[in-house]
Amino acid sequence: MSNAFFKIPEPINDPVRSYEPGSLDRALLKETLANMQAQEIEVPLVIGGQEIKTGNVADLRAPHDHSIKLGVYHKASAKEVNMAIEAALDARSNWAAMPWEHRASIILKAADLLTAAWRPVINGATMLGQSKTVYQAEIDAACEIVDFWRFNAYYMTQIMAEQPISSPGIWNRVEYRPLEGFVFAVSPFNFTSIGANLPTAPAMVGNVVLWKPASSAVYSAHYIFQLLREAGMPDGVINFIPGSGGQVGNPVMTSPDLAGIHFTGSTPVFQGMWKTVGDTIHEKKYYPRIVGETGGKDFIFAHNSANIDALVTATIRGAFEYQGQKCSAASRLYVPASIWPEFKEKYVAEVNQIKMGDPTDFSNFMNAVIDRGAFEEITAYIDHAKADPDSEIITGGGYDGSKGWFIEPTTIVTSNPRMKTMCEEIFGPVMSIYVYDDDKLDEALALCDETSPYALTGAVFAQDRFAIVKMADYLQNAAGNFYINDKPTGAVVGQQPFGGGRASGTNDKAGSATNMTRWMSVRTIKETLDPPTDWRYPFMDSK
Repeated sequence: MSNAFFKIPEPINDPVRSYEPGSLDRALLKETLANMQAQEIEVPLVIGGQEIKTGNVADLRAPHDHSIKLGVYHKASAKEVNMAIEAALDARSNWAAMPWEHRASIILKAADLLTAAWRPVINGATMLGQSKTVYQAEIDAACEIVDFWRFNAYYMTQIMAEQPISSPGIWNRVEYRPLEGFVFAVSPFNFTSIGANLPTAPAMVGNVVLWKPASSAVYSAHYIFQLLREAGMPDGVINFIPGSGGQVGNPVMTSPDLAGIHFTGSTPVFQGMWKTVGDTIHEKKYYPRIVGETGGKDFIFAHNSANIDALVTATIRGAFEYQGQKCSAASRLYVPASIWPEFKEKYVAEVNQIKMGDPTDFSNFMNAVIDRGAFEEITAYIDHAKADPDSEIITGGGYDGSKGWFIEPTTIVTSNPRMKTMCEEIFGPVMSIYVYDDDKLDEALALCDETSPYALTGAVFAQDRFAIVKMADYLQNAAGNFYINDKPTGAVVGQQPFGGGRASGTNDKAGSATNMTRWMSVRTIKETLDPPTDWRYPFMDSK
C-alpha cells in the first residue's frame, strides 16, 4: 500500500552524444558493432514470459550489405496470437492493480539502463538492422526512447493530479484506470524509439499489450524487449509477436477483447485496420481506442525573403537524412523564381558532396534503404521522373541494389505542381521541387495545402515576418508539426509533440500527455460526506 503521493522526477531531454574520434562512446560503439556482426542471433516470440520458436523463420540481414546475416527470427501465426491474447488477459488483473509508482519505476529503470550499458547495444542494433548513421541512431534509439519513457511517466502523474472541484459536503474525485482487454501495438521499421514507445505508453498506465514490430526492425525490437525484461517488466504484460501483417493482425483485429490500437505505419494499413474494427464492432466487448500516425508528404515552402543558405541546409537534412525514410521527411519544395538560380547552384553543389555507404563508416551521411520492396518502389518513382517530359533530375537519379539497397539523393524539378512525385508519399531519398512565380504566392500556397491528402509536417522559410504570418495562417491545417525557418524533421519529446491530421493520422501527439490519456479510462467517484435523510425538498413546503 502506498501512503504518500509520489512525484516523478521532472524530466530533461537526454543529451545527444557526439561520438567524436577518441571518445569512449565511439570506442564502445565500434566494439559493439564488431561483436554484433560477428555473431548470428535467434529471435523467438515471447508470450507470457515464455520464449517460443515456431520454426517459421526469416533472416535478419543488414540493408547495406546483403552478405551480413545478423540472425533469424521466428514468426507468429494465429495460434501464437491467441496464446498471446490469453497470456495478456491473464496478466491484466495483477498489472492493473500494481501501484502506479511501481509500474513507473520499471520504465524509469529501463531508461537509466539505456543511458548506460544498453546504449551501444540499442544504437548498434539500429545501425546494423535499419542502416542508420551513428547520429541518426543516437537521436532515435537512445535519446528519444529515454525521453519517451521519462516524459511519459511524468505526464502520467500530471494527468492523475487533475481532479474535479467539490461542493460543500461532497468529495468528488476521478481515478484513471487502464482499459479493459488488451492493446495491440504495431510499430514501423524506421524508428526504434517508436517501437519502444507504442507498447510501453499503454503498459505504463496499467494496460496489457501485444507488440508486433515491423519485420524489417525485429533485430532492434528484440533488444528493446530484452532491456524491458531486465528492467523488471512482468511476464505477459507485453507479449512480443513478430510476424506477417495478415498472420498476426487478422486474429488480433477480430478478437472481442481488443481494447486499443497503437499504430505507426502506412495509411492504407491503418485504414484497413479501422475498417475491420468497424465491421466487427458488434462483436467487440469495448469500443477500441484507435491511435495512429501514418503517412506524410511533407513540404518546405520558401518565400523570396528566405535565407538561402539556411534553406539549402534544411532541404538536404530534411530530405536525405536516414535516406528520407521518415514520415516527417521533406519530400516537396516550393521555391520562388527570384531565388531559384542561387538556391539551385548552392543546393546541387552541396548534395554532390554527400557520401553514402556502410553505417559503420562514420564519415557517411546516408546509408541504404530498408529492403528490396522499398528499393523497388522508390526507384520506380525515379524512373517515372526520368520518363516525364515535365521533369528534370538535377541531383542523383542513380541506384544500385547489388550489395546493399543504395539510392542516390535524388532531386526532381518539375513544371507540373501535381506531378506524381509532388503528390504521393515516396519514403525515400527523393525531393521534388516546383518553382513558382513570386507574384503568385497565394496560388502556390493553395497548391501546397491541397496537393497532398496528408498533413503531418511542413516548414516555411522567410525573413519577412508578415510573410511568415501569412504562410502560417494559410497552411494551418496542412501540418500537425509546423516549422518556421527549420527543417520539418527532428521533433523532440517534451518540446514538439508529434502527430498530424488528415490522412496522416489521429494527431494524438506521441510523447505528450494527450497520447497518455488515450490509454486511460476515467471513473468518477462522488462521495457524500453527510447524506440527506429526508427525500423531500424545501420547495415542496406549503408554508
